[in-house]
Amino acid sequence: MNNPVIPHNRRPPAYKNEAFLDTADARPLRILSEYLEPLSHFRRHKIRDTVVFFGSARIAEDGPMGRYYREARALARMMTEWSNSLENSSRRFVVCTGGGPGIMEAANRGAQEANGKTIGLNIGLPFEQWPNPWVSPDLSFAFHYFFMRKFWFAYLAKALVVFPGGFGTLDEFTELLTLAQTEKLAKKIVIVLYGSSFWKEVLNFPALVKHGMISEEDLDLFEVADDPDTAMRILREGLTKYYLEPEKPLAAAEHETPAIARSRV
Repeated sequence: MNNPVIPHNRRPPAYKNEAFLDTADARPLRILSEYLEPLSHFRRHKIRDTVVFFGSARIAEDGPMGRYYREARALARMMTEWSNSLENSSRRFVVCTGGGPGIMEAANRGAQEANGKTIGLNIGLPFEQWPNPWVSPDLSFAFHYFFMRKFWFAYLAKALVVFPGGFGTLDEFTELLTLAQTEKLAKKIVIVLYGSSFWKEVLNFPALVKHGMISEEDLDLFEVADDPDTAMRILREGLTKYYLEPEKPLAAAEHETPAIARSRV
């Protein structure tokens, strides 16, 4: 029997057709891939809890604001050492950043120096953003869509530390703060604003209260720290209260595939 002749113009399956995957029609598939690939890695590494560090990509270790780099590095190392010492191995508060330079690099670096896993949720930008070498290789992700990157920042976060930063830091911080304020997070999140002198100059929260834009109680959504020891105390006390002591039963959602409707993120 003669072998059938395969036409030279035979099309590849759609999921292997790169030309199609780059089209507007395939955008839902690209979005879904930025949801499913991180999910697969987090499941493999059994990561359910993160401590997210936000801050400027422009802060260098030896620059004018270098103290913030050094203190982010120290705090991430302290957090990872504490996390590794916990008796309950089912929970690890893994340091997570945007994966780039500056404060992000400092936090990933500190976590790795403490022999911990550390996550980088990188995104392609015209400038500043490239993966730093301190992210755990299997936990380094490249995003195209900001909103999918933000989803992964929010979904696993049990705490947030916000170092001085620009538009990106303000955007990420205020979005998570709004989710906490409006109770759209299906959990309690501990928020630390790091660097009181910087943030008092940049953000006038009392003015928002004065003009009725937020409630006085909204100022209780975060605490302020000026050194790694104070920030670590706030994080340790908050994470212990809400997640460790007494041990909280896992929400049903934590056993399942995360869904935006169920997580309320």
